[in-house]
Order: sequence, then structure tokens, then C-alpha cells
Amino acid sequence: MKYGYARVSTRHQDLDGQLRLLKEEHCDKIYSEKITGTKSDRPEFKKLLETIQSGDTLVVTKLDRFARSTQDALNTIKFLFEKGVRINVLNLGIIENTSTGRLIFTIFSAFADFERDLIVERTQEGKALAKQKPGYKEGRPKKFTKQQLRLAMELLERYSYKEVERMTGISKSTLVRNRKNKPINTDV
Repeated sequence: MKYGYARVSTRHQDLDGQLRLLKEEHCDKIYSEKITGTKSDRPEFKKLLETIQSGDTLVVTKLDRFARSTQDALNTIKFLFEKGVRINVLNLGIIENTSTGRLIFTIFSAFADFERDLIVERTQEGKALAKQKPGYKEGRPKKFTKQQLRLAMELLERYSYKEVERMTGISKSTLVRNRKNKPINTDV
């Protein structure tokens, strides 16, 4: 069988491009997930590794979707080679279980790891520069003003969450969280 694996790091990122490429490769079964590869377990990838058998092929679009680090990549590819699985990284090609294939894979894994480290460094540098600017606030900017949230809380006195969500565009989860954290002060 031919298995595909697609992963993006956050829930807001789009898997469609990877899934389309894997379908074009005629994968029989595709495992996908929206989860960071650096800090957490990848349950779908784990299922894939438990399922895949000798003679099967694993297809991934890029090397950085495959492993968290160079060491993780080397351990995973060794496991797959010992299982008799072929590996096709679409932007590299088939990774052969030969000394040259393993060398090339190791080098490219190291470059992928290096690239991820550079991204982290640049992000940290940008954040450090931003902190020096007046008015810096940690985290994502607020989507709604205090007045908008106050109005929504007042509307909740007369309408359901669904109705207030429709009227204001503020999601139910935001309304619930805001109501729980800041009950309306009726004395004012």
C-alpha cells in the first residue's frame, strides 16, 4: 500500500495543498493532522507507523513534515527501513536504503533542522525588537474593543448566545469566556 502523511503546525493552517499532492501520488490512505511537530506527540503519525508494513511506501510532501529534528528523522527512517518500507519525500524523491541514500537523507534532515532553528532565532529577534517599542503588548491583538464586549454582555441579558453571536460577530466561546471572567456589574 501507499500511505501519505500531511501535517501543518497550527489549526489555522491549511492542509489542502499537501493533501492534493498526496492524492496526485495515488496514496491509498492519507493520515493528516494539525499539530506542531516540535513539542507534541503526533497521534496520526504514530498510527501510521504502527500500520505501515514491509513493501508499503510512505509519501510526504516535504522533509520537515516527516520529523521534528535530525535525530528524530534518522530514528524514524531507520525504523521504516528495518520494517522494509520505501520512503518518498516529494521535494527530494525516493530515499533509498543505501549508504548514499542515508547520507543524503541525513544531510537534508540537518538542513531542515537548521532552517527551523533559524526561523525560531529570527522570531525571537523580532520579538525582542518589538518589546523595545513603546506600547508593546504580548500576544495577539484583541479582536474586539471593550465597548463591543460590554454591548455583547448587555445583549446576553435579553438574547441567547447564538443570537448575540449573529448580531455582533463575536463567537460563542468568546462570549462565554468573557462572561465567566468579567460578570456584568449591575450597580453602575
